[in-house]
Amino acid sequence: MANIAAKRIKREFKEVMKSEEVAGGDIKLELVNDCWTELQGEISGPPDTPYEGGTFLLEIKVPETYPFNPPKIRFMTKIWHPNVSSATGAICLDILKDQWAAALTLRTVLLSIQALLSAAEPNDPQDAVVAKQYKENHELFEMTAKHWTNIYAGGPTCICEFNQKVQRIQDMGIDEHQARVALSTYDWELERATEQLF
Repeated sequence: MANIAAKRIKREFKEVMKSEEVAGGDIKLELVNDCWTELQGEISGPPDTPYEGGTFLLEIKVPETYPFNPPKIRFMTKIWHPNVSSATGAICLDILKDQWAAALTLRTVLLSIQALLSAAEPNDPQDAVVAKQYKENHELFEMTAKHWTNIYAGGPTCICEFNQKVQRIQDMGIDEHQARVALSTYDWELERATEQLF
């Protein structure tokens, strides 16, 4: 790895470790395999959002051209959010693309991703299905996001009705996650989700 990038990451890593957000349990950063180019980030779901109480893991790959190019970051924890792909975890956030500046740090990036959970941008979506639900049936979006947070990120809100529907499709021999995606996509209408799966 290029020396500038390694030095910069080491310095930023210390900055994150000393930050009040780490002390408060809001963000976390650790090395993967003692390698400065592969990191794992962790953010907690912000209060007063459907993600509250959840813990979300992020895969962070730092290019050799860092800090002149942004790190590649994706959600490893599955999440229902207009700006995150429910399939791949890819994030649609301007500072990870064309609005990147060398002055930005891993700490500011983690905090920006956390802020995105509080303020979705449904008009610039990464996941069109989620964005459509967000705009057309916001209450259902909130429930679905809470359900995903509960199942995948350890969030507190269990939605029994959704769990039962997932189980009904699982009983037909469909994988649990596949069942959940189909139901989430078709607004938790069992018939439509089942039709799509079979």
